[in-house]
Amino acid sequence: MIRRDFTAALAVLSLTALASQRVGAQGLAGISNLDAAKGLRVALETGAVAAVQLLGRQDGFLGSDKFRIPLPGYLQDASKILTMLGQGRQVQELEVAMNRAAEQAVPMAKNLLVGAVKNMSVQDAKAILTGGDTSVTTFFADKTRSPLTTSFLPVVKRATSRVQLTEKADRLAQKAQAFGLVRMEDPSIDHYVTRKALDALYVVIGEEERKIRRDPVGTGSAILQRVFGAMR
Repeated sequence: MIRRDFTAALAVLSLTALASQRVGAQGLAGISNLDAAKGLRVALETGAVAAVQLLGRQDGFLGSDKFRIPLPGYLQDASKILTMLGQGRQVQELEVAMNRAAEQAVPMAKNLLVGAVKNMSVQDAKAILTGGDTSVTTFFADKTRSPLTTSFLPVVKRATSRVQLTEKADRLAQKAQAFGLVRMEDPSIDHYVTRKALDALYVVIGEEERKIRRDPVGTGSAILQRVFGAMR
C-alpha cells in the first residue's frame, strides 16, 4: 500500500519531466507554473512520507534483505574472533540494535523532508524537472543529510549504548581508522548506522523515482491519467 501511494504521488513529477522532453522548446506550456509547482510539491511530499513509513517501522531494516544494516566491515572481520572469545551473543545483539536504532530514527526525518519540499526554490524545482533519474534523491540528500545526521545520532546512540560491545567496537574502529581501514565519516558505530539509515531512505526515494520515469503510465493511477491527458 505504501509503495502504491508513493508511486502515484511521484507520478506527477515523472510525467512532468516526460512531458518536458516531448514538447521540446515549449516546455511545460500546457500547464501553469502554479499547477506544475503544486503537483511537484505534492509528489515530493507524499513520496518522502511514504519512504519514512516504509523504513521507520518494526523490521523496516532488520526484516529487509535489502536494507538490513550489516556490521561494519572491520567488525565483520573481527566477529569470528569475538565469537571464539565467547562474545558471539553480543555481536548478534549489536547488529539487532543497529537496525532497531535506524528504525527508531527514520521517523524523525518526516518533518525535515516535508520542510525541504515546502521551502523548495524555483531553482530547486527547475533542477528537479530538468534533472536526471536521481534528481529527487539529490535534492533531498543535499537539503537534509546534514540536519538529519544531527537529529539521528542521539537516537541511534541511545539504542546502541545498551549493547556492551559498542564501546569495544568503537575502540576497534579508532585503531582501524589509524591504519586507513575505516571511512573517515564513520568514527563510531553510531555514525555508521546513521549514514546507512540515510542512504537507505534516499535509495527508496530514488528507486521509485526511476521506476516512475521509466513507466509513468504503468502506475495506473487516476492522478497520472488526469495529468497525462492535460499534457497531450
